[in-house]
Parts: sequence; structure tokens; C-alpha cells
Amino acid sequence: MAVLSELEPKRVFHYFEEMSQIPRPSYQEKAISDYLVNFAKEHNLEYYQDKLYNVIMIKPATAGYEDVEPIIIQGHMDMVCEKEADCTKDMEKEGLDLEINGDFVSAKGTTLGGDDGVAVAFALALLEDETLQHPRLEVIITVSEEVGMDGAREIDLSMLQGKRMLNLDSEKEGEVLASCAGGGTARISLPIERQELAQGPTIMGVAQGAAAYRELVMTGLLGGHSGDEIDKGRGNATMLMARTLATLTENLPIQLVNLTGGSKDNAIPRESKAIVVLPKDKVTKFEEIVASVQEAILSEYSMADPNIHIDVNVVEERNLGEMLGVETKVLPLSTESTSRVINLLLSLPNGIQRMSDAIPGLVETSLNLGITKMDAEYLQLGFSIRSSVGAAYVALRQKVTFVSRAFGATVAMNGEYPAWEYVQDSPLRDKLCRIYKEMFGKDLEVRAIHAGLECGLLSGKIEGLDAVSMGPDLYDIHTPGERLSISSTQRMYDFVRNIIETK
Repeated sequence: MAVLSELEPKRVFHYFEEMSQIPRPSYQEKAISDYLVNFAKEHNLEYYQDKLYNVIMIKPATAGYEDVEPIIIQGHMDMVCEKEADCTKDMEKEGLDLEINGDFVSAKGTTLGGDDGVAVAFALALLEDETLQHPRLEVIITVSEEVGMDGAREIDLSMLQGKRMLNLDSEKEGEVLASCAGGGTARISLPIERQELAQGPTIMGVAQGAAAYRELVMTGLLGGHSGDEIDKGRGNATMLMARTLATLTENLPIQLVNLTGGSKDNAIPRESKAIVVLPKDKVTKFEEIVASVQEAILSEYSMADPNIHIDVNVVEERNLGEMLGVETKVLPLSTESTSRVINLLLSLPNGIQRMSDAIPGLVETSLNLGITKMDAEYLQLGFSIRSSVGAAYVALRQKVTFVSRAFGATVAMNGEYPAWEYVQDSPLRDKLCRIYKEMFGKDLEVRAIHAGLECGLLSGKIEGLDAVSMGPDLYDIHTPGERLSISSTQRMYDFVRNIIETK
């Protein structure tokens, strides 16, 4: 039986639940894209599906609205696939387990995909509704928004006629977004040297026959969207792990074996793992230092991230290959390479770099270390860099590049997207503010945000595009705590219907 079948608006939640059973991580959108195409065919809609699996659907105006300017509804079909450490679900192959808790819809142990499944569900319900009085509706559903907006960058919009766009990729009822930051992802590759443990006694390294392997696991962090939650003061698990490793290397001869953290560039890492090797006779001191570091971190993050925990697990050398998914013998990094990895991480900036001078409370420039991986030859880091000021973005990108190069690393930028600049004259925004006040008796707040939206890229493809972004209340997106407000979904769907029907 459908979990959401009794919720209102029924058709929005019907389609939301159907999509929740179709795995749709970024770069794996064919199945959900084909689902949208089948919907278009079943409802006799004009549709376009490109080689990236972007989908456009068009419905002609109803009687009496033929001369009303068309309206574009826009969102993205991919979702961030994050899950709790003990969740066994394969999010690339299995659907979500939806549940209702009071006013909220969430998914057991995983992200919900409300970002941006709710936009797609809104669009399908609107296209299906034969009672809706509307101008020509043009629906754009893009791919790979969460990993660099590849779909919006490449999509062909030449068949569209509309110059008014409702982007439904925002997460707070009562506000309309009119501007957002631009950004991109810095891919950093640092060569590493692995070598056998030293023979006999050693001062700087660990000697063969006297080595103990330990895994450090940092968990309990809140994480969150690296644009929306970057101002919450939450910890970055990988950066905190680097800090832990630095303290250990200051006091003990330790060599790094592996370091991982995070799974998405645009999500603040909630977990990080490191494997190290150290002298057996130093294990007790090692554990004491880890406990001391944890205490210090908890003191620092007592309000913003109060549940940070570091576990120390015993690792057998013979099991290293199985743990890391390799068949060859796993060698530790050299002492020099261990130091270089840690020093690079401690030297790179992370988090808020500058607050906006123009808009109080708005983050202007930031960066987030998202994905950290290590293989036999390289440490690989992915930083999401954002700024609403072009010059500040370039300066931060340069800083990341020059710091990385100083340690012998290379940097490649990808997925760069422009800022969506504020437009003073916006008839669509004025219309939304007027209708919202009429419906709810209060003012609609006009805001700019630090997170990236596709409006900037799409504005570059449609000359004179008048765009706004809005949506129902969504909380803790990009984390397994993600939840969608049922009552807010109803109100915002009614609001969108009213916007469309009002000439």
C-alpha cells in the first residue's frame, strides 16, 4: 500500500512516491528520465529528451489563456544519495522507504530526495490537472544539478517561448529567491609515496615487527548542504580528522595508511575514516591523545555539532586489502608523505571566507571540502567553492590552487556555473508578492542565497528571462535527516496554481 496516498495534495504526493521508488543519483538519471517521457506520452504532451536525459514537456494554453505569456516550471530530477552508517540500502538500485512523522515526510535511513523531487511532483500534477486554467506551460527537468549543473549547462531551450520562470528548487515557505551565488568544484590531486615499514629501530617512522594498525572513525556530525548550512558552524569531519592526525603526529611516530571522508562535493562531510600504523608500545598514548582531541573538539562544537565522536578500532595488517577493496598488499605512506597530506589539509581554507557587505546575514564567499579519497598513488580532494561576487570567487579559486601547488598537488576546476544576479525590475516577482499577500495575509520575503541554483545558467540561455525560485519547507537536505513539510507542500502547491491561473 502506498505510504503517502492519504496526503494532500494527493496527486503531488502520488507522483512524489512513485519517483521515490526510482533510484536517481546524479549521473544515473536514465530511469527517472524515461519515467518522465512515459508520463508525457500518456498525457499527449509535446516532449523532448536529450542525450544527457534532460526532459522538457509542453502543454498548450487552455481556452482564454492563449494570449497570456507562457510560464516555465523548472526543477531537477537527480538527488543527493546519503545514508546513515548502518543503513544497508543500495541507493543506486533500490527505492526509498518513505515514512510519515507528524507533519513531515522522510525516508528511513537515507536522504528523501525532496530536493528536488518535490518540484518534479508539482510539475507532473500541474500538467495532469485538466481543471487548471493556464497559459502555455513549459516544464524543464534537468539532470546532474547536484554535481555541477551539467544538465542546465548543456540543455537546448530553443523550442521554448516563455520568458517567465518558476524555479521550484528552494526550501523555505514564505520567501522567494531572486539571486544566488556562482561556483565550481576544485579537484585536487596530491601524489603520495607508499613504502615498506623501516627495518629495525627508527626514530621518525614505525619499525617492522613492532607495528600496530588502528582505524579512526569520526561520526555523529550533522553535516548538511554546503550552501544552505555552511553558516551553521557545523564541523567538517575530514577537516577535524586532519586536525586529529596532526595532533597525533606531533606526539607520536605515525604513518598514514588511508584517509576518506564525505561522498558529495556539496554536502558537509558527516563522517571520516583514517587508518594509521604506529609502534605497539605507543598504543595507550595514542588512545589518550585521541580522547583528548575529541574532548577539545566537543568543547569547541558544543552548540553547533554536539554529538561528534571518534572511535578507535583495531585493524589487522592482513585485513587491510579487504577493508580497502584492493587485492595487492597495502603499504603505509612514508613519514614525509604522511606529513605532506596532513599539512595540505590544514593549510587549505574551509568554510565561510566572507560575509556579504550588501545583504546582512548572507554568506558571500565560502568553500567546503566534500569528498576525500586515497588510492595507491594519490590523495584526491573535492572542494565546492561558492561566491556571489565574481572577483571573490576567482581570488578564492586562486588561493586553493596556489596552496595546493605549494605541496606538489595539481588542481582542476569543473562544473563551474555563474551567479544568478539580482534584477531590479521583475514583474513575475512583483506578481508573486501580490498574490502571496492576498492568500496568506503577510509579505513574501525576497532573498538572495549562498547555495547555487540553475537560474543563472538558464538566464544565459533565454534572453530577458524573469526568474524566481521558491518551494515548500524542506529541512536538512543532503542528509538522512531530510524531511518535507506536508502542510507547507499543500500551501505552496495552492500558491503555484494561483500564480499560473492569475492573468
